[in-house]
Amino acid sequence: MSMESNLSLYNAFLAVAKSGNISHAARELYSSQPAISKAISKLEENLDTKLFIRNSRGVSLTEEGEVLYQYINSAFSDITAGEERIKKINTMGIGTLRLGVSSTLCKYIMLNYLKNFIKENPHITISISCQSTNDTLKMLEEGTIDVGLIGKPCGKDNIVFTPLEEIEDIFVASRAYIENLKIRGLKGNIFKESTLMLLDKNNMTRQYIDDYLVYNNISTDELIEVSNMELLIEFAKIGMGISCVIKEFVKTELAEKTLIQLPLDIPIHKRWIGFAYNSSINQSKSSSKFITFYHNNSYPR
Repeated sequence: MSMESNLSLYNAFLAVAKSGNISHAARELYSSQPAISKAISKLEENLDTKLFIRNSRGVSLTEEGEVLYQYINSAFSDITAGEERIKKINTMGIGTLRLGVSSTLCKYIMLNYLKNFIKENPHITISISCQSTNDTLKMLEEGTIDVGLIGKPCGKDNIVFTPLEEIEDIFVASRAYIENLKIRGLKGNIFKESTLMLLDKNNMTRQYIDDYLVYNNISTDELIEVSNMELLIEFAKIGMGISCVIKEFVKTELAEKTLIQLPLDIPIHKRWIGFAYNSSINQSKSSSKFITFYHNNSYPR
């Protein structure tokens, strides 16, 4: 028997169970009493179970019928809820937007965009996955997120990247740490004499910095790896070592001199961060709205 036929039988069953009367159920379903009786008989035959007992006022559920009713009522309620959800998506723009971003970029960049986007689209549900840029890029390619906030990727033709801001990687330490090591004004041996703190190797920023260190023959005997830049900033502030951070995210600390930028013979090249989506995957209405939103509100500097 087809799924459509089963649904028809269960619909008749549900109407009779709720009304307790076959005639009432027939009127509700714009059908005839014999047709409803036949549907109930067919369902009982398929399940090899008696579902109703006739009484003076109509019919009542058997014990087996009560069990079936709980499941069928729940299933049809879910169907109704699904239909209502689709109607709201179509009429009010309700939907889910899946975003991927590192915790640092979320704090300093993403939240500003989301604040304004949510004001314009209050019915869209936002789902945010926080992980490294490499993991975000992988999720974009797999289609498990709609939009990612990442560093500019290379060799990814299917990833459409919109630049938002140019960032600069710098090395910082607390004034006390610098003074204790007596390295103020020194350049060549700063890292050799210090504890260097970097993001872990799964992070795109770390790979970028590793290339810089290798190219400039910079090495250290003491290295601490952490999972996010917030920790690098805090560790540097309490004097644990020299951290590589994004300059734009420590403007306050630099201005207040709780962190000091270390001079470099060769500065680290700036790089772009921005929003990205996978052009080979069909975009939902919610993601299309967000893509349009950040295109209209992004001003690369």
